[in-house]
Amino acid sequence: MKFQNTRSVPDIVGDLFSQFTTLMWKEAQLARAEVSENITVVGRGLGLIVGAAVLLIPALVILLQAGVAAITEKYGLASYWSSLIVGGVTLVVGIVMASIGSRRLKGENIMPKRTVHQLQQDALVAKQQVSSDHDLRRAA
Repeated sequence: MKFQNTRSVPDIVGDLFSQFTTLMWKEAQLARAEVSENITVVGRGLGLIVGAAVLLIPALVILLQAGVAAITEKYGLASYWSSLIVGGVTLVVGIVMASIGSRRLKGENIMPKRTVHQLQQDALVAKQQVSSDHDLRRAA
């Protein structure tokens, strides 16, 4: 079986650039849509966190005051020692939570992973297509 190509090289190259341009345009649109979706999810999450903080901070202060009073009453410690114990434990818990939260807000969580994967697949297909075209021309 002999391979015959009825198209000229300039036509093929022109078609290649046209299809490549269209592909890149569509991939850019996909990336913008995916990033926008990810930013919307992050924005909603941050809004919920702010709302929760507004409600939780006063509740936490009241609970910490109750903890100080309980330690003072149960163990007979001076109120300043009870306050120091409760404050120290609260500080350590807060630092741990802040550390975990900051790690989760990395930029990689916003990266358009599906689009990057699709671009890698497109590049692989393009390489295979170019190499198969090259092999066909050699065989002819």
